[in-house]
Amino acid sequence: MERYPFAYDPSQPFISQVSDWVADVFYEVLPEAGFEVRDEQIYMAFQLERAFIEKQTIFAEAGVGTGKTLAYLLYAICYARYTRKPAIIACANESLIEQLVKPEGDIAKLARHLNLTIDARLGKSPDQYLCLRKLDEARFQPETGEAFQHIYQELPSFVHTHEALQSFYPYGDRSTYPDLDDQEWAQMNWDTFQDCFVCDRQHRCGQTLSRNHYRQSADLIICSHDFYMEHVWTYEIRKRGGQLPLLPPHSSVIFDEGHLLEPAAQKALTYKLNHSVFEETITRVLKGEIREELAIAIEEAIAQSEEMFSRLNEESKAVMGSNRKEIHFHPELIATIHRFTSLVSWIEEELALEGGLYTLDEFQLRIVEEHLEMMQLALGLFQDPDHVISWMSEEITGPTLVVMPKKVQEVLEERVFSQKMPIVFSSATLSVDGTFKYVADSLGIEQYLSFSVASPYEYDKQMEVYVPTLSATDSFAEKMRQATQLLQKSAGSALLLFSSMEELQQFKAAIKNEPACTDLRFLFEGDAEISHLISQFQNDEKSSLCAVSLWEGLDVPGPSLSNVIIWSLPFPPNDPVFTAKRKSAANSFDEVDMPYMLLRLRQGIGRLIRSREDSGLVSILSPQLSQNDQLRQQVQDVFPAGVEWKTSLDGVLA
Repeated sequence: MERYPFAYDPSQPFISQVSDWVADVFYEVLPEAGFEVRDEQIYMAFQLERAFIEKQTIFAEAGVGTGKTLAYLLYAICYARYTRKPAIIACANESLIEQLVKPEGDIAKLARHLNLTIDARLGKSPDQYLCLRKLDEARFQPETGEAFQHIYQELPSFVHTHEALQSFYPYGDRSTYPDLDDQEWAQMNWDTFQDCFVCDRQHRCGQTLSRNHYRQSADLIICSHDFYMEHVWTYEIRKRGGQLPLLPPHSSVIFDEGHLLEPAAQKALTYKLNHSVFEETITRVLKGEIREELAIAIEEAIAQSEEMFSRLNEESKAVMGSNRKEIHFHPELIATIHRFTSLVSWIEEELALEGGLYTLDEFQLRIVEEHLEMMQLALGLFQDPDHVISWMSEEITGPTLVVMPKKVQEVLEERVFSQKMPIVFSSATLSVDGTFKYVADSLGIEQYLSFSVASPYEYDKQMEVYVPTLSATDSFAEKMRQATQLLQKSAGSALLLFSSMEELQQFKAAIKNEPACTDLRFLFEGDAEISHLISQFQNDEKSSLCAVSLWEGLDVPGPSLSNVIIWSLPFPPNDPVFTAKRKSAANSFDEVDMPYMLLRLRQGIGRLIRSREDSGLVSILSPQLSQNDQLRQQVQDVFPAGVEWKTSLDGVLA
């Protein structure tokens, strides 16, 4: 395989030669292959040239249909080969990863039409892989164990035996089990409470084998935002533990749907504490020879931990539209935490003494010490609400305390944006009111390049918009009537976007009782693996897909998606994360709620028109738009110029 897709002259600047080749690709190669090359796409490609020359961060805002993926792939692949380090393509979620690498995706098209062999490998997040330990537990459950037993029996033979290394290959990722719903998958997949360091199966684990595979990529490693941020956060910790970082050294990073990077960064910096995990971890010490005094203290710490998490759960209340429970800082709760942390501090000191006596397994002792240190740090941060956001969540292992930093700018500046390499933020929605300040400030980026190019589509001819007048008194019943009529008009072929799982579940329960929709097929997020649902939706024009997470990235051109129904304006929930953001803003509605909603709404609208041949309808079912003229105008401004709003269904989708 030739190293470069062009004749390289080492006496000339490399990126300028790449740009010459990119020009040939867009002006000659792709048009000859039948591609419609757009001026906006060519403009974007040459804007990226500067980012790669100067090794800078660039905000590349390109409207739907620009072909931005092809533009950044050309530079990323060439630069990867020049530096002999792969480029990282970080997508907002796992479904976007699947779409990028599917047989008819952009990478496959590029390889086919440019006669290139592109080495693109997936670096999926750990929770996208089954955990052998959890699967063992699941398959012995009395009611559900049979299904998991079948999965266990179909695992590669080397999982159960001791075959030679040559026979090992990756296995067990989420897409392998498309028919499992999210709850079933959660019973057998990796989660943050799994201790891989001491797992005796880690060298035969599908996640480990996958990691060894993608590290060898020559061109591209495709992962999620979450996974990239996990790599950044655990880089030093893994090195100290004698492990390789999650990702190898790389030449550039492209954050696809880059406006969603901040929550991924916050998630990566999050601490999760759980009583069951604490008990399982600290009891490892009891398996060695320790003094009776220390053993009694450990038993007391387990009891205090149980009391602490019980009180945390009692002092938490559910939040509508979110799975995060808000914590009330009751004085007795703080006192309970102080009692627990004081005892753990004493245990830490005593464990240091025990370690010097060499009566405990050194490796096990180190794991216990690191877990106690993490708990002490997280509980200390928890008591400083000015700098962190905390909430309770329900996990399979029980009530869980989550502690997350309010701001991630300093960490990102030090560990990501200080690296001298090209970093590309690509999205159709990076700016708010014509400026990139909202996204740049949230990530702590002070110096950056930027540009915006509009979509080449004729939205005034391809898109219809329907915004009915709804009352606030019985909005759900009115929405159901409107949605039923809209679904009948398009005979399915609809994407229904919800702001929360509660909204989706309420619709799911109600649509079963609508006689007019009995002939339509509905697919619901959570009922199966998401890329499997998308494939079913794309291949069945009569189906409708109901989702919470597909406001961005879903690419279904053609008649399978001709009707986008937005159930409600996608304002952020009133959960602890956004409550903290609001408290730190001078005008929370204008600085937090509106920018979030408008960016997400722009993304949702963008699901409809994916090619020049597409046409269809976007509907927004929101009583707020009938009651607030200023909000109505702001939402109307989000739509492409020339698109007319209609308040009657007459003539719509005719």
